[in-house]
Amino acid sequence: PDWKALNECAAKFATPETGEKGRFLGGPVDWLKHDQEKVDALGMNFVVVNAGSAAALWAEIAAAEKDKTPIVLFNWTPSLPYRVAWLQAGSGPWQRGELIVYRFDGPAQAFAPGLRGQPLFKQVRGLPGDVISVAGRDVAINGEPVGRAKPATHDGHPLAPIAGGRIPPGHYYVQGSSPDAFDSRYQASGLV
Repeated sequence: PDWKALNECAAKFATPETGEKGRFLGGPVDWLKHDQEKVDALGMNFVVVNAGSAAALWAEIAAAEKDKTPIVLFNWTPSLPYRVAWLQAGSGPWQRGELIVYRFDGPAQAFAPGLRGQPLFKQVRGLPGDVISVAGRDVAINGEPVGRAKPATHDGHPLAPIAGGRIPPGHYYVQGSSPDAFDSRYQASGLV
């Protein structure tokens, strides 16, 4: 959808605290995502309401899912740039190419505890039953190249590529569009 269309239906996202304007759910202020500046710059008919923490953000998303209440939030990341997404609650099964938001629960939590439970926005590239192959640092799904794993994070932490093999039932290979995205190319991220 075109983000400009959100102004036409802003009232669908209104709450008592936002009046006639739509509610734009922002992350915690200390994430420095500048949500209000984005809303103002785009001329959106929305009021930014910031969640107090990652847990509060997920609680808001879970409540919206349970109550079937629409929400607007913004994902600004080099992993999937220039995307506006309509989030629809669900837990799969997903299709190749779909964009999903999920809570991070990968092995990287051991060296980056701040990742625990963080919302990540990625594209499904591999489905249950697909075969992952790795040659050096080049990763392929069913023989189709999907990316190259970097040797280290920006702060120098070593990154091992994902192990090859068949994607088990109930799991997915997910990936961002940026070569710098932290995704299923890495053992420390893993499958979703």
